[in-house]
Amino acid sequence: MSRLLISAAHKSSGKTTVSLGLCAAIAARGLRVQPFKKGPDYIDPMWLGQAAGRPCHNLDFYCMSPEEILTSVGHYARDADLALIEGNKGLYDGLDLHGSNSNAALAKLTHAPVILVLDARGMTRGIAPLILGNQAFDTDVQIAGVILNQLGGSRHEAKLRAVIEHYTEVPVLGGVHRDPDLAIDERHLGLIPSNEASAAGDRIGAISARISEQVDIDRLLSLAGTDPLDFSPLPAGTPPAGRRVRIGIARDAAFGFYYPDDLAAMERAGAELVPFSTLRDTALPDIDGLFIGGGFPETRMAELEANRALRENIRTAIENGLPAYAECGGLMYLSRSLTWQDRRCNMAGVIPADTLMHEKPQGRGYVRLRERTPALWPGKPAADVIAAHEFHYSALVNLDRDMDYAYEVVRRQS
Repeated sequence: MSRLLISAAHKSSGKTTVSLGLCAAIAARGLRVQPFKKGPDYIDPMWLGQAAGRPCHNLDFYCMSPEEILTSVGHYARDADLALIEGNKGLYDGLDLHGSNSNAALAKLTHAPVILVLDARGMTRGIAPLILGNQAFDTDVQIAGVILNQLGGSRHEAKLRAVIEHYTEVPVLGGVHRDPDLAIDERHLGLIPSNEASAAGDRIGAISARISEQVDIDRLLSLAGTDPLDFSPLPAGTPPAGRRVRIGIARDAAFGFYYPDDLAAMERAGAELVPFSTLRDTALPDIDGLFIGGGFPETRMAELEANRALRENIRTAIENGLPAYAECGGLMYLSRSLTWQDRRCNMAGVIPADTLMHEKPQGRGYVRLRERTPALWPGKPAADVIAAHEFHYSALVNLDRDMDYAYEVVRRQS
């Protein structure tokens, strides 16, 4: 199982663009690439998964134990030629002083050599101490190569290559020149999700072509780590006898934020996942439960409001006892209304509150939650503390103070 971790010296260096270009370019050679994304993220994994042709899975020290991370890598990359892990932020950035949840820590845990993507705008000789410093800070981290990004041209690239060759022994695997065609439009949470980008496939193809031209992929593949990975197999599911539980999942341009691990766990438990569209369908399918994940419903709120038949069908179904789970954008959709950019649209009206979009984040980082009431699920013990993450610009207002809250926040950490 070959492994590489794509990181950077600091955030916003272009590692996502390089990573998805590598996924697509390597997959185009007929190799099986299993992408992973470090940290809590829905949007980058959607692009990486589409580029690789298989779902991208998240690896998160805050919500997963080291053993669970190794199991995820070992299980999902077991039939792949390469596990490509994209980091978040810089190589050594993290929540604590010791970097226990950094990209470097993940590289060491998974025995993955690191490829550094360096934003080289305005740099010449200074590129050498940047590389040497990253090497010296933790000698247990194997920096196998660098990819220079945002280069000003061939002359700029030649200067940087000469400096790196003279002062370091780290190979330069490629030089990606500054090109507006490589950019992916962004929104307040990051990149525009690939389920909204009508030309996502074309954009991935263009990025793949540039990466193939400007990165030595053969040499990059030769640097992948192949040390044995010690992990526990993922438990096999034992579907219950009788009819499978059908869970409706909202999947369209408004809602698309789901972790593949969650969906796979439901299927292993015997559930049948039934997708539907909040924009086109006028009634829920025949289901036993409802799951509405995150997304950007504010960008589609006029269409969501126009589909009154489905909104009323969902409200009636939940009021009549249909189990429902909604998070982030799904929670916004189940509220009474959604207001964004001075425009207000009616939503499903299940939750006695209104959603207001703000210009600045209202929640950003990790949280620890404690269950306030006995277990939500019959027969299950109450959870002590649950790890979760939040990143949203929305807030519920005009709340009914008699609402029953299942959880309380124990700690927030940015």
